[in-house]
This record gives sequence, C-alpha cells and structure tokens, in this order.
Amino acid sequence: MARNNPSKRDRREADAAARQAQAAQAAKERRQQTIIGAIVAAVLVVLIVIAGIAVWRSTHPTADNVSTTTTEEAKDAKTTLATSPSKPSVADDQGGILISANGYAKPVADVPTIGIYMDFMCPGCGSLNQNLDKDLVKMADAGQINLDLHFMSFMDRFSSDEYSTRTANTALYIADHDPDPDHLLRFMSNLYAADFQPDESNYVPISDEKIAERAVDAGVDKDVANKAITRQYDDYLDAVNTYTPTREELWSTSGSMKGSMSTPTVTINGKYWDIHDAKVTSKASLTEALCDAIGLKPADIGVKGDLPSIGAKGDALIP
Repeated sequence: MARNNPSKRDRREADAAARQAQAAQAAKERRQQTIIGAIVAAVLVVLIVIAGIAVWRSTHPTADNVSTTTTEEAKDAKTTLATSPSKPSVADDQGGILISANGYAKPVADVPTIGIYMDFMCPGCGSLNQNLDKDLVKMADAGQINLDLHFMSFMDRFSSDEYSTRTANTALYIADHDPDPDHLLRFMSNLYAADFQPDESNYVPISDEKIAERAVDAGVDKDVANKAITRQYDDYLDAVNTYTPTREELWSTSGSMKGSMSTPTVTINGKYWDIHDAKVTSKASLTEALCDAIGLKPADIGVKGDLPSIGAKGDALIP
C-alpha cells in the first residue's frame, strides 16, 4: 500500500517554498511601506508648520478676555492707539507698523498688503516667521507687497519676567528710532530663531541684555538697542491687546477658534486669510499658498516689476 505521508525531501521542499513565498511577501510589504512612508514624510514636510500653528492656536486664544471687554473699553483702547503720546511715529491708528520698499509708513501703490499679528513668545508665530518671512522680505524689498506688522504682548502669563511685553517694546522702539526697516525684520527673525525663542511650557528667563544683543546682531545701533528695553510703550501695548482682539475682521472663520482672534493671524488687504483652509494646506508650502492667493508666481518672488495680480484692493484668490 502506498504511503500518503510526504517524504522528508518533500517536506523540505515545501518548507523552502513557503519561506520563499513569505520572504517575497515581506519584501513587497517593505516596498509598499517605503512608498507610503515617503509620501507621508513629504506631506508632513508640507503640513508641519500649518499643523503646529493650528494645534497651538487651538489651545492659545489671544482673545481670552474678549467676552469681558466692554464696548466702551474697546473704544477707549482704539482712541489710545490713535492719540497716545507713546504711539510710535511710524505706527498707524490701529497699531500697525507698515514696511515697504519705500521704508516705514510709505506704502507702495497698487500692491497687496500682508498683515501679520504676532507675539514674540508664540510658537506658531515662530514657525510662521521661520517658514514664510524670508520670502515676504524678498517681496517687500522688490516692491511686490507691503508688510503690516502688529506686535502684541498677551503671553506675559507664560513667562516669569514679562518677556512678551519687553520684546514688543523693543520692536516698537527700533521701529521708532532706527530708520532702516531691515534691522527690525532681522531682529524679529533673531527673536524667533529656534535656538532663542523661549519655551512657553518650560520658560527660562531671558535678560534685557540678551534681547538687546539680538537687536545689535540685527544691525541696530548699540545705543538704540540699549534704550529699546526701557518699556516706554507698556500703556500703548495694553491698548493693542485690548482693542485688536475685538476687531471682527481678524476673527478666525473656521475650526475651534472660529469667531475669535489668536496669533498668528495673517491678513491680505485687510481681510482674514485662513492658513488652515484645505486649499492652503494642500500647497507645497505656505509661500506657494500665499503666492497663489495674491496672484504671483513663486518663481517671480523678488523680481521687481512682476506684481501680484490682486493689487491693493483685491480679495485673496484662495481662502
């Protein structure tokens, strides 16, 4: 009678075939994982700034006290911004510091104005600066946009030495006493540098001297830098922090922050630009998304004479 049990040779061949099939399947899965991993990594590179800003903004509303700010308080704060003796000479009546290729408070005609509302301790503001400001500066230097900077200091509660107020004071003093806007822009980048910007959850005190050093490194005269930390704009900044969050045109239009204002906030020609909108986050970078929004080819950034299509009054071409 013939035996139905396989021989040792048959079993070895079957085992080898099974191992070969398993190895082939494992290799296939590794290739698929590599492809998926590459795609995920690319998406993360694109979205890491947006995601970081979104997470931060969802837990750090600027307008913590908007609901308790009375109409009269907001009106008084707005008046202070326009009439305060400590108002910087280059500031507008809403607390903005406008920078263009023409210098301070001299907008280039027929180009968009990009507004940025920030706090120097805000992690999302740091991410925005690190990933967008170099291109914004190139556009401003080429006369393609105007920059409208708004310094706030509501995050003092996360530091032990009022870091937000001290740095905002310094920025305002530099704008008021140093005629070269590039020095202010470099100072901002120095404060937002990854190796300098403090951690809100584990704050380590930063001295006035360290802040002044950042200004000198940006090209600010040493005497101006030392005087910049004297905090002569405290009352003015209180008005900024009271009035700015009540401006409905700055309120988020989506997500958990809908109907309130937080930092960073970006505007295009005075209107809120939602950097968390799907049409924005789907772009390769914030710079590309902004270029699409104002009607400028990324390749034309910094090219004088190549101007954004929306001009000085147009709406963003994407949300």
